[in-house]
Amino acid sequence: MQYQISGTIMQTLSVDLQPGETVFSQTNCMCWMTDSIAMTTNTGGGLLSGIARSFGGGSFFITEFTAQAPGHIAFAPRFPGTIMPVPLAPGQSIVCRKETFLMAEKSVTLDIAWQQRLGAGLFGGTGFILQRVTGPGTVFLDLSGEVTERDLLPGERLLVHAGHIGALDPSVSFDIQMIRGFSNILFGGEGLFMATLTGPGHIALQSMPILNLAEEIARHMPAAPQTNGGKPGVDLGGVIGGFFGNNR
Repeated sequence: MQYQISGTIMQTLSVDLQPGETVFSQTNCMCWMTDSIAMTTNTGGGLLSGIARSFGGGSFFITEFTAQAPGHIAFAPRFPGTIMPVPLAPGQSIVCRKETFLMAEKSVTLDIAWQQRLGAGLFGGTGFILQRVTGPGTVFLDLSGEVTERDLLPGERLLVHAGHIGALDPSVSFDIQMIRGFSNILFGGEGLFMATLTGPGHIALQSMPILNLAEEIARHMPAAPQTNGGKPGVDLGGVIGGFFGNNR
């Protein structure tokens, strides 16, 4: 497999496959492909695998793309961001957000990763379950906005808005703590909780969480004349859906 990432804000991942090579993605990620690529949609390991992946926020089905002859295929994320290739050795894993996984080689496995602490799931904004990707093979992650990578030393802690967490090594501990200070809570505008990442391990942070983008777009949209309750308001679902759409 050979690949090329092109573009800046809305990137595209182009992959050249040799006969017999297979890659897979969650549904609705493929852009175009040559007719030598065979596409198969399945649960990726049976019913239980599909259910487990759904619990992690992913799609119930995955789509496999196999080259019957030398072929070309391209993938693109749904939102502005950065495509990050991560080569994984046999048994090596990386934990990512549910919307971060874009595509991987067939040898890579996609599973759920339970949070060790209940508070991280209840207040982290990332859901109680994240996705765990395990090698061997290369996985391509789709992070929102620009990406900053850091290596945390053993015991080193970093406070992060949970939405800015893109991916992290399984050795990094993820927890949630309440912001200290009455004035910070009332007037700081940073919310009640912050994520605490504790090393050792590598982390990738994203600059533009999708929720922040959606809220900012909605804030600048005119109010709808009437809502179902007879009061003025903004149809947030219609705004977001109309802006992004289902077609690329």
